[in-house]
Amino acid sequence: MIEATDFRDAMSLLTTAVNVVTTEGVSGVHGFTASAVCSVTDTPPTLLVCMNQTSRSHAYFVENKTLCVNVLGAHHEPVSNAFASKLHSEERFKQGAWSQLVTGSPILEDALVSFDCEIEQIQKVGTHSVFMCRVVAIKKSEQPDGQEESLVYFNRAYSRVGQVDIA
Repeated sequence: MIEATDFRDAMSLLTTAVNVVTTEGVSGVHGFTASAVCSVTDTPPTLLVCMNQTSRSHAYFVENKTLCVNVLGAHHEPVSNAFASKLHSEERFKQGAWSQLVTGSPILEDALVSFDCEIEQIQKVGTHSVFMCRVVAIKKSEQPDGQEESLVYFNRAYSRVGQVDIA
């Protein structure tokens, strides 16, 4: 039997992108920092997002049935920290500039890329909910190719991945 702490320690060595996942709708505006996000298929464009069921934002995502995955750049560490903290929703959204695409979920203006989604299915697995999300709009960074660095999480610390071309 694998202990939960052993599993978490092992998973800390899996490098993951850092994302802020947001929602807005009838239940209000909320967001959280997430690393458990991945592509499922490109036909139809679908993402998988995992969220702890005990999170104070969980019910809002379930009720709103929409979300946006904002992929963070290296300069977004303060945004990640705010959305991972116990700050109230209003305080979290004071970090960064926000707009909307199709669903109304907040889009971080200078994210590397934002995936605006409708939640199509929710499956409970252990302590988490797995959201299957249909991508309805995408907004990519306006930075020239090669000038972005991604914020990643490895061994319980932030790191940067990518190359900034200096001409």
